[in-house]
Parts: sequence; structure tokens; C-alpha cells
Amino acid sequence: MKEQTNIPTGKVERAGRFVTTGLKVGTNYIKHYTRKLMDPSITKEALHQENADDIYETLSNLKGSALKVAQMLSMDRGMLPKAYTERFAMSQYSAPPLSGPLVVNTFVKTLGKSPAQLYDKFDLKACNAASIGQVHRAEKDGRQLAVKIQYPGVASSVKSDLRIVKPFAVRIVGMNEVDMDKYFDEIETKLLEETDYKLELNRSQELSQQCAHIPNLVFPAYYPDMSSDRIITMDWLQGKHLKEFLETNPSQEVRNRIGQALWDFYQFQVHKLRKVHADPHPGNFLLREDGTVGIFDFGCVKEIPEDFYVNYFLLTDKEVLQDDARRREIYTNLEMIHPSDTEKEIVFFSGLFQKMIGLTTYPFTVERFDFGNEAYFNEIYAYMDYVYNLKEVRESKVARGSRHSLYINRTYFGLYSLLSDLKADVVTGQHRIQELMS
Repeated sequence: MKEQTNIPTGKVERAGRFVTTGLKVGTNYIKHYTRKLMDPSITKEALHQENADDIYETLSNLKGSALKVAQMLSMDRGMLPKAYTERFAMSQYSAPPLSGPLVVNTFVKTLGKSPAQLYDKFDLKACNAASIGQVHRAEKDGRQLAVKIQYPGVASSVKSDLRIVKPFAVRIVGMNEVDMDKYFDEIETKLLEETDYKLELNRSQELSQQCAHIPNLVFPAYYPDMSSDRIITMDWLQGKHLKEFLETNPSQEVRNRIGQALWDFYQFQVHKLRKVHADPHPGNFLLREDGTVGIFDFGCVKEIPEDFYVNYFLLTDKEVLQDDARRREIYTNLEMIHPSDTEKEIVFFSGLFQKMIGLTTYPFTVERFDFGNEAYFNEIYAYMDYVYNLKEVRESKVARGSRHSLYINRTYFGLYSLLSDLKADVVTGQHRIQELMS
């Protein structure tokens, strides 16, 4: 993949790239509707593909918060047309990397030394490049290291980038801009935290230690003396990313062991620590043939308020879901029902929520669940598609759900997706969660 020799860091230059892309998207719409006049059978799929390609090209070269938003949207099936989710998924670990001189410059600016002065060996060619930073291999005193380097200008451009990218998101998702604000405020808070590598270093050490007792998890050691506000040095973990790992045809026993470790990792954080590694895309895990899994990148950690936690997990209680008044109260507390809703709208959306919640929380209501059950996920995806295409939903323009639900839903969606790909059979019930909390 071609390396980038520079990244636009100025607000005006970055805004200019978005304006140019906006013009391309507008032209795509004009071409689409012109073609549709000639052939009414033409669908929007080609339009979505062209727009997705143009938007991703801009975001991948700008890096930072704009590309991170694309990565988040790619994980939320049902929110975007398929062309966008597939194209944006590339931001998880295959964005164009920085060139060597930019990498060296980052070391000199933040640590006062070049990589050659800090490490015995350092590979200037990145082995992984994503939205906020890229990773290089290094060696020091016989230790194999991974060095994560933040792209220039990422931290200073978060606020301005989100202001620019919001109209794209509003247009694609079809939601009222005012109602999108609470989600963008949450995203901005998390992105600013992700660009604070000193905070990430502290969280990485803290959460790794707190979760170290969970079977089959492996965490790297971190090296503060070779880290800065834009560089994190940690142990190099052996293992394969999910797609590569599955190509080795691992046994069901190994799949189950890894799946259980991931399930336990997330339930312990959510239910015991009330904070969670909220970036569960495949690029943040390394799977190994002995059934262990390496976990890193604690840049995105969601702290869970107690009132949100209580209401959110009441939805896994079958008895609560059967009580209409209690269920309505919880939906209101979680902002799933809007103050402006009519009684008719409350009844309509409550019905949709009840069906979806019943499906998605099912693993919590049984002692053991087989995430290889394709019929289960097909039912969820089919229902999501059904809901997404309902006229009442498409025209609602109302943001349904607390700002806290954004990253918690994302976390569970990512976890379910990982376990589904693994086809893991996992102990999921309340007894297991109680054991983890004890």
C-alpha cells in the first residue's frame, strides 16, 4: 500500500478536502437521478458504492476522528447501506500508513530521540495502520516490541473534523441534526480520550492488571520510559487476527476457549468494573492456536454510569420485559421513548424495541449459547433490515437511546460479531456473570 508523506493538519485544508468530497457526492446524486430517468429500474446500490468510495478515500487520507467515525459506523449493521459498511470496515486496520520521515519526526518531537537511539532495532515500515495511529515492530534488550504512533494533527483536529463530518453522517443516516448532537458529543469525548496516549497507557496498565486473572487472556507489558503523548511502547504479542486465525481451521474446542475468554473479559468489565474496552473490532485481538487471546489497545474505554447500568441490564430480565408499565418506564429512562412521542408512537416503538431486545439479550437468559447458530443471527439481521426500512422509522428523525448506549451497544455488537465468526459455544447465563463478579 502506498505510504503517505504528509497529512493535512490545518482546519482550512482539512475542511477543503471535505468540501471537495461533498461536491463529488453531490455529482454522484445528479448522475444517479439522471440515469434513473433513463432507466427507472436502477437502484441506489451503485450510488451508495460511488459515495462510499469517495468518502472513504478522503477519510483514509485525513486519518483521525473522521476516519474513526467511519470505523464505528462500519460495525453497526443496519445503520448504513451495505456499501458503506463494507468500505468503511477497511479503516479497522488497512488505512494508508505514514512514511518513515514522518515517523522519525514524531519520535524526535515527543521523546527527543530518534527510533534508532531508543531501540536496538526499529522497522520504519508500519505493520498495521488504522484511524488514529499505526504500529511498528521494534526490539530492545532482546524483547520484541510493538510501537504505536499517533498521526500528526489528530488530537487538535477532533472538534473541527466532527463538525465537518456531521452533515455527511446526518445525510447518510437520515437523522435530525439536533438529535444527532448528543451522540456526537459522546463521540467527541471518547475521541479526545483516544488521542491522549498518556491516559491510554494508564488505562492499559490498570485494566490489564484487573483482568489478568481471567483464564486464557494475555496482555502485553507497557513501557512508560519509551512512551509519550503520541507514542506507546508495549510487548509484541504473538497471534493472528480473526480472519487469518480462522483460515488455520482451529478446532471447536479452541474456538470455544477463546470465545469464553472474550465473553468473560467483557462481562467482568461491564458488571464488576463498570468500565469497558469499547473498541471490540478484530484488529484489537490476537488469537492463538493454544486457545488464548492477546488483548491490547485500551484507547477507547467507556465508563458506565450506575443509573444507566441498572436500567440497561434490567432489559435482560424476562419478567421485566413482560411488565408493560415497567418496560415503558425503563424505555423512558434509557431515552428510547422520546418526550415528544404520541401514545400511538410510544406503542409502536415499544413493540419494535421489545422484539429486538428479546432477540439480542437471549444469550443472557440461557446458561449456554452457541454463537455459531446462523439462524439466530439471520433472524436478528432480518429484523434489523425490516425495522430500518419501516416508513415510521425512516421518517422519525428522532434519536432513540441514551448517549451512553452508543458505545455499550457498539461493544456488545462487536463482541457478538467476534463470537459469531468464531462459532463459539459459550457459557453465558447469569450464574457465570455472578461468578465473574464474586
